Amino acid sequence: MKYLIAGIAITSQSKYADRWTNMDEILKQNSMEVKPCDRHDIPRHDLKRVQQHCIQCGVCMGNYFCSKCKFFDDDVSKNQFHCDECGICRVGGEENFFHCNKCGCCYSTLLKDSHICVEKAMHHNCPVCFEFLFDTMKGITVFPCGHTIHLECVKEMERHFQYSCPVCSKSYCDMSRVWEKLDQEVASIPMPEIYRNKMVWILCNDCGETSEVNFHIVAHKCLKCKSYNTRQTQGGPSSCSSRIAEMVR
Repeated sequence: MKYLIAGIAITSQSKYADRWTNMDEILKQNSMEVKPCDRHDIPRHDLKRVQQHCIQCGVCMGNYFCSKCKFFDDDVSKNQFHCDECGICRVGGEENFFHCNKCGCCYSTLLKDSHICVEKAMHHNCPVCFEFLFDTMKGITVFPCGHTIHLECVKEMERHFQYSCPVCSKSYCDMSRVWEKLDQEVASIPMPEIYRNKMVWILCNDCGETSEVNFHIVAHKCLKCKSYNTRQTQGGPSSCSSRIAEMVR
């Protein structure tokens, strides 16, 4: 078992272990509920000098060592690397990532020429679980719209048949088969005579176009991109998102 205390990796089986008889108790003393002056943690970025090897006995504190972050880790299989622009150490191998200056974060090289830049894209909380994304240890995915979110949160959304970005409401996957089903359902349900000529204005969440279309109780189709991911802006009941979820099922 290893613990990172004040920037030093301590192994419970090493000669240093007898200094810490109860690691759980020490970790409790580092709780946010404890006053800062009473905690046992030292903010590692405030340390002036940290070395990978002890100058007295030569013991290695960690196989991976970052002098900028004052960070140690023995598990080098994570392919840690330091990003100067991010100011933190990341995992996954430096050759597999690039830093986007506009987005202000590191992305996979697979997205280098294809992602949409969103300023400080990861300097905010996940829109689903509200955990801060920039330094999260969980997997992150980037939607076609450029917004970022935890991968596990995307999977949770899909379990609830939600396929649009929770930030901007754009569809993040191919919904063409769902739109075809909605075409069929709209065609199979004629509106009563009183609503047959009723017109409403809609805003398309996918392309941003506004259109005036015939009112229908099921859904409203964008005249430009043919998406049903729309919201009604004038003229009656609003969104058809719940109906889209039913069609996906």
